[in-house]
Order: sequence, then structure tokens, then C-alpha cells
Amino acid sequence: MFSIEHEFDSTVITLVDEGGASLLEDVIINAFEECVTIEQYDPRTDRTQKITLSMSQLRDLGAALDLPEGVYMLEPQRHTRQE
Repeated sequence: MFSIEHEFDSTVITLVDEGGASLLEDVIINAFEECVTIEQYDPRTDRTQKITLSMSQLRDLGAALDLPEGVYMLEPQRHTRQE
């Protein structure tokens, strides 16, 4: 299950683990204009762990999910206007 909320400066996506008996803490994703943060509470340390991805890292992650093992470099996106 997940939820999506639009805040003033970001979009917040919360992923809830509905899996088996060993449930994990919610994952909270904040999508800002310049970066994306991923947060999850760690009960072992009693702290919230946070990772920040740049937009190019996020683009690379999205591409990597569909590619076989290897090393890749994506070309910058070229935006063209269609009329």
C-alpha cells in the first residue's frame, strides 16, 4: 500500500510494507525539484536513516532497474518541442 501527498515544495510518497510476518518500517520518499530523499526509521538504532539522490542519480536508478549487469553511462536527455 502507498499514499501520495502534494506538499508546498515536494511530493511525498509513503510506502507501507504489507508483506509477511517480518514487516519493515514505512519508507518515505520526498520528491523535490532538485533532489529526492528516501527515509526509513531503523528500530535497531532508534534513528531515521536518510538518503539523498540527485535527479541524475534518480534517472540512472530508474534506467538500471531495466538493464542487465554491466556499467553504463546515460546520455543527457535532449528535449525537443513537437508542434
